[in-house]
Amino acid sequence: MAATFRRRLQRGAASTAVAALVLAALTASQAPGATGAAAAKRRPAPPPADVPIDGGSAYYTDLPPLKSPVPQHGSPHTGKGPATGRGPAEAGLPATVLAAYKKAASEIDASDPGCKLPWQLLAGIGKVESGQARGGAVDAEGTTLRPILGPQLNGHGFARITDTDAGRYDGDLTHDRAVGPMQFIPSTWSNGGPDGTGWGADGNGDGKKDPHNVFDAALAAGRYLCAGDRDLTAQDDLDRAILGYNHSDEYLRTVLSWYAFYRNGTHEVPDGKGVLPVHRDAGRSGDDSGGRSEGARHHGRGPGGKPDKSPRPGDSGKPGKGQQHHPGKPGRPDGTRPTPDGTQPPTQKPTPTPEPAHPTTLVRVGDKDLTTTAGTEFATPPQVRAQDAKGKAVAGVPVRFTLPAATDARFPGDASAVTVKTDKNGLATAPTLRAGDRTGDFRIRAATVEHTAPAVEIGATVKAKPAPKADKLARTSDKELTATAGKAFAEDAVEIKATYQGESAAGVAVTATMVTNDPQQPVENDKGPYFKDPEATGADKHKPVRTLTGLTTDANGLLKLPKIYTDAHSGTFLLRLTTADGAVLTVKLKVAAPAGS
Repeated sequence: MAATFRRRLQRGAASTAVAALVLAALTASQAPGATGAAAAKRRPAPPPADVPIDGGSAYYTDLPPLKSPVPQHGSPHTGKGPATGRGPAEAGLPATVLAAYKKAASEIDASDPGCKLPWQLLAGIGKVESGQARGGAVDAEGTTLRPILGPQLNGHGFARITDTDAGRYDGDLTHDRAVGPMQFIPSTWSNGGPDGTGWGADGNGDGKKDPHNVFDAALAAGRYLCAGDRDLTAQDDLDRAILGYNHSDEYLRTVLSWYAFYRNGTHEVPDGKGVLPVHRDAGRSGDDSGGRSEGARHHGRGPGGKPDKSPRPGDSGKPGKGQQHHPGKPGRPDGTRPTPDGTQPPTQKPTPTPEPAHPTTLVRVGDKDLTTTAGTEFATPPQVRAQDAKGKAVAGVPVRFTLPAATDARFPGDASAVTVKTDKNGLATAPTLRAGDRTGDFRIRAATVEHTAPAVEIGATVKAKPAPKADKLARTSDKELTATAGKAFAEDAVEIKATYQGESAAGVAVTATMVTNDPQQPVENDKGPYFKDPEATGADKHKPVRTLTGLTTDANGLLKLPKIYTDAHSGTFLLRLTTADGAVLTVKLKVAAPAGS
């Protein structure tokens, strides 16, 4: 992805290019001349500056309470942190989410002690990316109760990333979205890692790498933050790690603020009871299926929307890295700065967003169950309609279609569940569904992602493939078949081709029988040419077999018969080949008497 993922489109192309060059230079400075054993231990470098982990998606801008001030000089201490205790409500971390952060930091500390990753840094990122998984709305395994999806990255107010996962993670078949508690874009999770296999990780040991699971997402985020041989006790490395996650000075300041706040003390709260943030970064458009509020305030931005150049948390206070220091002119809590005459500009208030209509019901479209044969696509895709209490269609409703474990049918990308939005007519249409080899009936469940409308089920049936047909059998050669009594016919002497309506018939079952010469009632012959049983052992290996079943034509409709032997009888004998559909072919086998007999 060559396009730079800018935080806002109104920034000029020149400033974007400078920012990308600065970050690229900072990233390159991480590895000056490592040689020998030290080089062998270096961790892979993170992605280039134009590929942020979250795709440059929106984030929460709420700042921590003032009673936990952010240090203004040097880097926050990166030991294990102070003992936890009660404090502001914002210091409460959901139990499972907190356990995921600590487990990830512990695992990385064991495998990469030089990074010195504090779990509070993961908590700071988790706060601004997803509000700690929506206040801890996860199940016992750490998987979010409903998908956390960022806005569609369609180029309208955001970077443009066309679909890379066939909707597997984000349910979007046209563009990517940041997904899960740590907001990874699908391409970064699946194939954007240092070895080409992605940053995805299995943090809970269930054998799966799921960006919607907080244990998996936290471990993946931790490994990314430690990439490139970073030491997170060094302020430059800490800044680079966070900026690589989302290339924005405002994002950096916000994460560092929460990081310092959590280091001053946290406490555990039950899952689902965490404080939910309400503000996200300004200048954004589009939806946010992750549940982020449409209200926005300008953190880290001065009058007119210009970037705030005040020192960020952890800076030395000296100008540098594109920042300017203005002593005696502190910023306001909302991120704005004093005007030249010393007065404060008015606080910018969120612009209210009209409350969208909520569906009260989902209605199945079509009164017939879906049907197909094994290994083929269903002709009609699963489809439902969302409507309100008055029966009016509701557009823009995320609907999740889920397949049961009893079927091996799958949506594109081998997905067992996909999420799509209703169109202007209220219709949610699932992508093409393909049946597997398993036959039988199953039910497809359709449910809204963000609302309480009752789920509906759509019946589906997978039927067995019909047996292949053949209406004609023919030899592929017209050469006369001859042998001497007591000898065998040439290897692969008899080859036939099966066709159906003129086309090659693959997989057709054929029966071969040595028959008598009676044209009216041909029966199995008891003398003359014969086959041998390939599976027989001992004395039975040489016992004549004059009927073979289970022979099948190949993909081109061809079948070569096994070797044919003869006994002491000479003359003209008949080989009869038949199919279940009534196709018949009779082949003459001539057996000559031995010389001098």
